[in-house]
Amino acid sequence: MKLSSLQTGEIGIIVKVSGHGGFRKRIIEMGFIEGKQVEVLLNAPLRDPVKYKIMGYEVSLRHSEADQIEVVRLDEVQKGDSEDKKQHLNTATMADPHDKEDHALMPSEPSEEVKRRTKTINVALVGNPNCGKTSLFNFASGAHERVGNYSGVTVDAKVGRAEYEGYEFHLVDLPGTYSLSAYSPEELYVRKQLVEETPDIVINVIDASNLERNLYLTTQLIDMHVRMVCALNMYDETEERGDHIDYEKLSELFGTPMVPTVFTSGRGVKELFHQVIAVYEGKEDESLQFRHIHINHGHEIEQGIKDIQEHLKNYPDLRQQYSTRYLAIKLLEGDKDVERLIQPLGDSLEIFQHRDRAAQRVKEETHNDCETAIMDAKYGFIHGALEESGYTTGDKKDTYQTTHLIDKILTNKYLGFPIFFLILLLMFTATFVIGQYPMDWIDAGVAWLGDFISQNMPDGPVKAMLVDGVIGGVGAVIVFLPQILILYFFISYMEDSGYMARAAFIMDRLMHKMGLHGKSFIPLIMGFGCNVPAVMSTRTIESQRSRLITMLILPLMSCSARLPIYVMITGSFFALKYRSLAMLSLYVIGVLMAIVMSRLFSAFVVKGEDTPFVMELPPYRFPTWKAIGRHTWEKGKQYLKKMGGIILVASIIVWALGYFPHTDDPSVSNQQQQEQSYIGRVGHAVEPVFRPMGFNWKLDVGLLAGVGAKEIVASTMGVLYSNDDSFKDDSNFSSESGKYVKLHELITQDVAQLHGISYEKAQPIATLTAFCFLLFVLLYFPCIATIAAIKGETGSWGWALFAAGYTTVLAWVVSAVVFQIGCLFIG
Repeated sequence: MKLSSLQTGEIGIIVKVSGHGGFRKRIIEMGFIEGKQVEVLLNAPLRDPVKYKIMGYEVSLRHSEADQIEVVRLDEVQKGDSEDKKQHLNTATMADPHDKEDHALMPSEPSEEVKRRTKTINVALVGNPNCGKTSLFNFASGAHERVGNYSGVTVDAKVGRAEYEGYEFHLVDLPGTYSLSAYSPEELYVRKQLVEETPDIVINVIDASNLERNLYLTTQLIDMHVRMVCALNMYDETEERGDHIDYEKLSELFGTPMVPTVFTSGRGVKELFHQVIAVYEGKEDESLQFRHIHINHGHEIEQGIKDIQEHLKNYPDLRQQYSTRYLAIKLLEGDKDVERLIQPLGDSLEIFQHRDRAAQRVKEETHNDCETAIMDAKYGFIHGALEESGYTTGDKKDTYQTTHLIDKILTNKYLGFPIFFLILLLMFTATFVIGQYPMDWIDAGVAWLGDFISQNMPDGPVKAMLVDGVIGGVGAVIVFLPQILILYFFISYMEDSGYMARAAFIMDRLMHKMGLHGKSFIPLIMGFGCNVPAVMSTRTIESQRSRLITMLILPLMSCSARLPIYVMITGSFFALKYRSLAMLSLYVIGVLMAIVMSRLFSAFVVKGEDTPFVMELPPYRFPTWKAIGRHTWEKGKQYLKKMGGIILVASIIVWALGYFPHTDDPSVSNQQQQEQSYIGRVGHAVEPVFRPMGFNWKLDVGLLAGVGAKEIVASTMGVLYSNDDSFKDDSNFSSESGKYVKLHELITQDVAQLHGISYEKAQPIATLTAFCFLLFVLLYFPCIATIAAIKGETGSWGWALFAAGYTTVLAWVVSAVVFQIGCLFIG
């Protein structure tokens, strides 16, 4: 029977994992292997996905993914029969200490003695998500940290330093990853950093309460032959539960020191760093706890590894950077990155022949492919090591007991969605209501600075650039900082507490129909506030494909900066009783367009296999206020650093286009100045392009000005039509109804002149033109800050420019179609 057929509360034993490609690889890495016991815990409110318990931790799968796993009920078969099959693999052999080719992976630069004298140790923190790596980093580094977005990648790694026993530690907190497969951006990045920026020591952080699953990554690090110390973190939870962990014995079996730690309190951190120093100063194979082992993968695979190594050892440069055993194992797993690395070698053909021959023999002997056999061997070794060390789990306290009680409410079929939307309401209310007060203070401060310069500097382009360009541009960045901080405070709390995973669990079925991941829902909702933090928050989505599609459709979510434009146009052209309906229709159209584009992108643009919905549901933990504050401030700094420069430059460019050529003639009004400026000339030049939707050059200039920031559209149109830039300040309908009437009259006159008809006949066409203008504002080019955010998160200007281009084309098509069809009905 299929795993999806088990009912809530039933337990099954896995007998086979079907499927292929990324799904099969990921599912096995997560512990869904033959002989393991899996329990059905909970169905999402929409009956999909489903929460399961395996290897002592909880994970969610969609029904379609659970269909690929074959199980038998526990009452139909004894679990021991399945487990016994793996015992013959639970062995490891000592690596040959005299094998000069099989050396530990070391930093490539020949400065070991210099580093030893300067007492500097480069340390990389590697571990599964939710294992506590960042807690160690924060505890050890204190305030000495920075966030480094390394070139060519789309994930962040924090860099910091710490001092202990006369040594200075350079710490790199690498992204959480379940394995070192070439699967997700995080896995590729971690692997790349370990190879290209080889650390002196790797601290492998292990969640001691989920020991078996976490040790899978440890076995891969052993294959890489890096010098390593393991931190058995959250050790207090295992003590409360009554687990028995003989970490001394485990250290001997894995050949690496293992230290019990609790990073939230600092317990074991000194001993951990003491062991790091000992491994750094010591020599490999001096003791049982510091030796290199070879995990036995079975006769045929081991023979294949040996044959491949014989060839790889002929390339000194390759040996210096990689463990040849690691490369051989990856080749047998069919790793595409390693295949590309081996391809240029002179005897690559023979190497691949050895690989294929070994794979064929493994298939004949085990009826499994090499990749599955290697994974089984690793889990077999882990199982045997835990058995030999006498590892047992206690029952004094159920780690998930509180979690299950909370989940019964938060993921309830009837209560799950209302609670989720209530939390969102609280988050956005706090963000946009409480955040408005400090925003107003900052805005007032920026305005005061602008007035101060205006009053104390002589008139001229320098003064205008400082006031309207530099201060206006910087103000546009800083003013959103309070909202960013509040928003990320909530997001950090939801992530660290474990609720973010439940939110994705609840929403996945709806989002999956759009070709997205459940976690995409939070950024899309955030987009109604501001697209910039929404784009930055997509980094919580593990799937690179879903992350990219989410970023591409986010500009279609109507951000708050568009609100003054909506208020201005609807206030001018729609009767009071229709204004709310007109504005609501814009938000609905934006959502519908997002759904359509998401489906199109997932089918035709962002192709490839999506990451399966295999998401760990960690137990609820209450994060410390210090940790939340630190995470929140980090995000704020990133926002200022990434967005400030680009917005500043864009604001100066938009200002310059609207200022030059400038005349000092006092009789020339702001309206006339805008028309004769470069941006006015561009508006006249592109007028034919926008003729199909009934726009004249003034509306075109307003749209062009909005490229920098959408708020500028309202003030630019106000100046062009009525020499009044106060429209940008209207987030509600102004009591000054006269300015709306005046704007209505002036735009209607322009429409009458454009179409060569009377003012009375032009009125319905003017209303249609105004609505099409709103549609264009809704859908077209997102602001420069959003484009910069997309570039920052994707690491590519290509995707950022694609987002700018497709939204503008979409806006043109939608508004033109609506205008042309509307004109047919108006007659």
